[in-house]
Amino acid sequence: MLVGTYNPLLVAISYVVAAFASYVALDMAGRIAASDGWASRSWLIGGAVAMGFGIWSMHFLGMLAFDLPIPQGYDLAVTLYSLLIAICSAAYALHVVSGRDLPARKLGVAALILGAGIAAMHYVGMEAMDMQPGIDYHPGWFALSIVIAVAAAGAALWIAFSLRREGAGVIRARSLAALVMGVAVVGMHYTGMAAASFPEGSICGAAIAGGISPEWLASLVGATTFAILGMALTTSILDRRLQERTSLLSDSLKKANQELTYLALHDNLTKLPNRLLLEDRLEHAIRRAVRNGHRFALL
Repeated sequence: MLVGTYNPLLVAISYVVAAFASYVALDMAGRIAASDGWASRSWLIGGAVAMGFGIWSMHFLGMLAFDLPIPQGYDLAVTLYSLLIAICSAAYALHVVSGRDLPARKLGVAALILGAGIAAMHYVGMEAMDMQPGIDYHPGWFALSIVIAVAAAGAALWIAFSLRREGAGVIRARSLAALVMGVAVVGMHYTGMAAASFPEGSICGAAIAGGISPEWLASLVGATTFAILGMALTTSILDRRLQERTSLLSDSLKKANQELTYLALHDNLTKLPNRLLLEDRLEHAIRRAVRNGHRFALL
């Protein structure tokens, strides 16, 4: 069997990307829940792209951290297909957590679907290497990686649903939750990598066919992912601050209107109701009496 080695720096970077993507996903879930209509759908699409790129890039950074003693490459079409799976899985996850409730049955079904999507993204991404002969997978480790994917998906959905509301301490809670979710995502990936074994004499078909080189893929993944996640997080923060200022302005206008209404209907010196308030109450009483066929008296 070919023995692969790991680059510790890239392994660490893959975890950072997983945790960062998890935080962006949690933040996006909060923006979706706080919006409605077109704005909510826009946040869902943007969040799915950002989260999908994050999960996908973590996977390929993990792949780049793994080095075999043979030339390696990746088929572009299969690589992009795995990215599509990641984005669709992320869109489904954000759609689930943006609902009004998340009962246990719904959470279980969603965890199975999302976990299967994450596992499919991983193993389709592995196939992008086009190893000849094919990769051998240890049944036990393979099954364990899927179990971890489903469990991680369930935990991620529950955490995202629980922390989607804004409030005091939510940023710290999301940060801690993102670190935990990052461990779960990375754990699934490297368990899946442990399940893979490469027979002696294997060759990477993608490298021979002129596929994407690891160096070029590393540059693409790193630059694109951090740009997308950074823009998504920045946009979310700016939108939150805009909503906070709008809410503050709305409260100020409401308070000013109440004060103006009070001043218009009360005497400035005595603070007692004035003629305008009397005429207004009389007009309402007359309309109500005419409408209901009743009488009223004024003392």
